[in-house]
Amino acid sequence: MNGPDLRSRPIIEVKNVRKEYPIGDETVVALKRINLSVSRGEICCIFGTSGSGKSTLLNQLAGMEKPTRGEVLIGGVPISRLNENQLAAFRQQHLGFVFQSYNLLPNLTATENVALPLMFRGVPKAQREAAARKLLTRVGLAHRLDHFPRQMSGGQQQRAGIARAFIARPDVVFADEPTGNLDSKTTVEIMDMICTFARDYHQTIILVTHDPEMAAYASRIVKLIDGEIVSNQVNPKERLPHEA
Repeated sequence: MNGPDLRSRPIIEVKNVRKEYPIGDETVVALKRINLSVSRGEICCIFGTSGSGKSTLLNQLAGMEKPTRGEVLIGGVPISRLNENQLAAFRQQHLGFVFQSYNLLPNLTATENVALPLMFRGVPKAQREAAARKLLTRVGLAHRLDHFPRQMSGGQQQRAGIARAFIARPDVVFADEPTGNLDSKTTVEIMDMICTFARDYHQTIILVTHDPEMAAYASRIVKLIDGEIVSNQVNPKERLPHEA
């Protein structure tokens, strides 16, 4: 994905994507001819209410589902044409994820959870765990390095989730309602961390939310209604993070 031939093009390109689901004798159209380009280093919010198609679009962008028609490219790679093994390898090398439900592995410590993406890249254990401890310290979890998820609060688990998403410096990080289970104070802290890391490492963020307060952090807001993009605008009031 790295190279001068790709640096001038958008990091994400969605071309005429349509997604249909058969339900009984009917066909439900979840996405209707979506066209979208996202630039490198951009914080792009996919905004919409429940049922708008934003989660379906996220699944297309992350290669979780294949479109009925059209294609998705990340860094010029047509991920919608890759098989499952190719997709898994691609995600490990280029994508990061922050989930609403944290998705930490319960039998691993915070350090082990955060180090996991580096294990998939073949980084030696001592090196990857040292990197994990450094990043956990940066997100305020120096006192939780050897704790299991059940020993941490929701906000602490999400901090660990952010560290895990960013540790391998992926090109794109998908954040799916990352503060949906958190109080307002913790929400601000988490969004500040995500945006600060993204700017520090010049990474692209795809933020999926129904919350206008979270959308305010985006540099561009793409609004979906009934599976269609109804607006795609630069956010003139982008909220800048405090230093994480």
